[in-house]
Amino acid sequence: QSQLVESGGGLVQPGGSLTLSCAASGFTMEYYDIGWFRQAPGKEREGVSCIGRGGGMTNYVDSVKDRFTMSRDDAKNTGYLQMNSLEPDDTGVYYCAAGLCYRGTMTSEFVDFWGQGTQVTVSS
Repeated sequence: QSQLVESGGGLVQPGGSLTLSCAASGFTMEYYDIGWFRQAPGKEREGVSCIGRGGGMTNYVDSVKDRFTMSRDDAKNTGYLQMNSLEPDDTGVYYCAAGLCYRGTMTSEFVDFWGQGTQVTVSS
């Protein structure tokens, strides 16, 4: 069974940091671009970032640029999202996905595998 499992979410104060992990099983992540999405309460899911195969291309939505960093370790079949300087507006459920980044963005129609999501709450 092919699946993605996220971990690393939790409660953090504004200005704090978290690192999310996305572990793939049942398929080889190396052959896919990886994306992170998030869904805030009452809002639609939005693409946050995307990293290409081999890690040579990364792209971020404007609201997280210079604060979030994506990476991948294909030997471990795992992707990561390092989140710094977290703000309350970053609160939401974060999902990783494997598929295709098109023009630097991953959208739902290009996702082959979804994770189940991990909650990130930024609050004092």
